[in-house]
Amino acid sequence: MKNILFVVIYLFYVFLPISSRAENSPSMNFKKLRESMVISQIEARGIKNKKVLKAMLKVERHRFVAEEYKSQAYEDHPLPIGEGQTISQPYIVALMTDVLDRDGSNNKVLEIGAGSGYQAAVLAEIFKKVYTVEISNNLGQKAKKLLHDLGYENISVKIGDGYKGWEEYSPFDAIIVTCSPSHIPQPLKDQLAEGGKMIIPVGNYYNQELMLLIKEKGVIKEKKIIPVVFVPMTDNDGKKY
Repeated sequence: MKNILFVVIYLFYVFLPISSRAENSPSMNFKKLRESMVISQIEARGIKNKKVLKAMLKVERHRFVAEEYKSQAYEDHPLPIGEGQTISQPYIVALMTDVLDRDGSNNKVLEIGAGSGYQAAVLAEIFKKVYTVEISNNLGQKAKKLLHDLGYENISVKIGDGYKGWEEYSPFDAIIVTCSPSHIPQPLKDQLAEGGKMIIPVGNYYNQELMLLIKEKGVIKEKKIIPVVFVPMTDNDGKKY
């Protein structure tokens, strides 16, 4: 129910006139807001992984949202980034990263759904190499430029269909999917390394589960994490998978 509430909040902000939204204060202390976010939204919900907490403290979420939403960048909900997509709730970003990093052995990570580049930046603070795929050319190009400008040399961005993964650089130690297909894509299963983990939301818009997959001796084992709401995974024609 909590995640469904975030969708309602998201729709509220999408359709609220910009003139009615909170104005950004030039004196806003984003560092203190980010520290408060980590303490009250992430640590308080049980995430103790020091590398994840450090990454969430370091990556400046306000740089990955539109100007009119910067004042809300560290609040406990997703925000629209255009093209019908959102930047995920900070806790969900931290949770998904934490699940992948619990054994500390991940070196090469594939992200499906680059969006504005925020999740990729968080991953890049922890893992050696991040490959991220974005279906929207507009969002993908913006994310690529922003990540480059911020100095992330260990992130590669591809414009393409995330359902197909990025076979050229497979297998991946970890795969993180930030959009929801109705089923787990077989190409992503195939591109997961032995012993690798995949975290992915699966299901229809109001009935999704965040799933953890682990490949052991070639067999995929699945575990439900929590109910979530993500934007749907689509192909190049906008058709939902």
